[in-house]
Amino acid sequence: MLAYIKGILEMKMTDYVVIDVGGLGYKVYMTTTDMESLGNIGDTVKVYTYYRVREDDISIFGFKTNEQLRMFELLLSVSGVGAKTALSMVAVAQPSDFAIAVISEDVTYLTKIPGIGAKSAQRIILELKDKMKKENTALEAKSIKVQIDNNKVEEAIAALQVLGYNRREIEKAFAQLDMTNLSTEDLIKKGLNLFSKG
Repeated sequence: MLAYIKGILEMKMTDYVVIDVGGLGYKVYMTTTDMESLGNIGDTVKVYTYYRVREDDISIFGFKTNEQLRMFELLLSVSGVGAKTALSMVAVAQPSDFAIAVISEDVTYLTKIPGIGAKSAQRIILELKDKMKKENTALEAKSIKVQIDNNKVEEAIAALQVLGYNRREIEKAFAQLDMTNLSTEDLIKKGLNLFSKG
């Protein structure tokens, strides 16, 4: 319902901020890290938002980047992961690192996140990998015409798809790169760099 909120930062509390938009104060729950880097009271700020409606609660969760928002949404789609757990995961894991962990089935990385045990990590990987497979089959597959380790490219594409980009725009971005000697992580980071500029 709300894609983002842009307005004057009125208040910073322990786990939320208040953003004034035309006289309305929106209470937006955020990670401590994002709140610290958001700006000072009185600054104009913009946060990407997830609007959650429950029987007994309406909450807005805010993020500095679209990738963080996409990661939060993906985590909420995993059975047994609630908003607080998802927010705490976004607070400690970079979306690109999280995507790599899911693609490479890195349970160890995920269990380093507070509140995530081995079973939860395996469930996150299982459910999100399935989601990516569905996204992949729904998209038109085109091969990237470069002489490079295809596994790296495919892993990077899948990771960027986890973060909400479609295969065509990823391949278009990758076509601009010299991918020689780039690791999967490098490809993801360079891809994110290109998307933030474009």
